[in-house]
Amino acid sequence: MRTVALSLILIAAFPLFAETDLKSETLFNLAITSVPEAKFTFTQNFTLPLLQGDNPLVKDNNIKFGLSAELTPISMNFLGDIVFTPAAFSELSVGGMLGSGWIISLFGSKLYGVGLNRPDEHNLTSVDGSDFDGLFAKGHFGGALQFDLAALIPGEWNHVVFRTYHEIGYKMYSRAEKGVPWFFEYDYGENQNGWNYYGSYLIGYRMPIILDTVALLTEIDKYLYDTPGGDRWGDSLGRWTLSLLFNFAFSENFSAALAAQFRTFRNYTNYTYGDKDDLFYRYRILDSGNPRTLTFYRAALLLNYRLGTNGE
Repeated sequence: MRTVALSLILIAAFPLFAETDLKSETLFNLAITSVPEAKFTFTQNFTLPLLQGDNPLVKDNNIKFGLSAELTPISMNFLGDIVFTPAAFSELSVGGMLGSGWIISLFGSKLYGVGLNRPDEHNLTSVDGSDFDGLFAKGHFGGALQFDLAALIPGEWNHVVFRTYHEIGYKMYSRAEKGVPWFFEYDYGENQNGWNYYGSYLIGYRMPIILDTVALLTEIDKYLYDTPGGDRWGDSLGRWTLSLLFNFAFSENFSAALAAQFRTFRNYTNYTYGDKDDLFYRYRILDSGNPRTLTFYRAALLLNYRLGTNGE
């Protein structure tokens, strides 16, 4: 969800030329999905000009510092990142995240913000966790390439935009020992302490109307740790997500986006997602002849409000 919101913010920033004065901006984001999920994010950004020159490709170089707080019904996280723009078509970034979670009961089910994923005596998925019993942390570094056709062919109807971002990150849960899987924000519980790769590819079209952006976002998450026997259940297979995005700019400060998301799920010979008996994932056997299927994942609504900026 966070990547969809961030991608929409980045689209809205095209063309990628910063002002020459110090700028600060405050952003509020509320994301709601059909799963259901909800996340509120508060972000404070500061942008400074850096290593600028007379060449159009570097005249607006800058560095941005961002601090964010996220709140969901089952977790709270604090984030920070630094993004350097060495040229109009590229970015370098480094950042981190620290958070924890708690447990709530909803319609007879328990939703876990954090917790270990341990099989029970019947080899079914079982959550070992309690409120704020550990910390989740992540650090990452990455880079992006981006392009706006209007930079070459000026015109308000010529904003065909492209962006690709690639990131290496290390994530951990303080209660988990090496090789022990864990849950975070009620996901599928297949996380481990270790390195991960994330990549995204976005192509979109911006228009001078209320529906100002239509875009297609493709994302991949891939675990880089080598779990013994992981090939049996497809641990190293990349998790792909496809999102069709529609952004509506109602004013300079307020926008709303709709997203329809599809993602890949692994196919097993002895288990199907949604089974009443949720077999512990390391006891599942990947269907090597048909390892993945693309399925509708969720619909999302993202509301974005920009409180204001200084230095413009």
